[in-house]
Amino acid sequence: MPGQPVRFRVKLDGAAPGAEHGVDVDSEGVGQVEQPRLYQLIRQTRAVGDRTFEIEFLDPGVRAYVFTFG
Repeated sequence: MPGQPVRFRVKLDGAAPGAEHGVDVDSEGVGQVEQPRLYQLIRQTRAVGDRTFEIEFLDPGVRAYVFTFG
């Protein structure tokens, strides 16, 4: 339904991000889209290297257009 929050879950290297979660996600990787804006999903604290990032939308009704890394 339009205007309703959309829940999502993120994983880093196949697991919950723990301490490396962004401000819009908890340590289990759970968050929700409430309005059109940029969301910080991961905040990596260790040395930069090859990682696998996954996002799963748990409800319908969201479109993701841009992902930034760096």
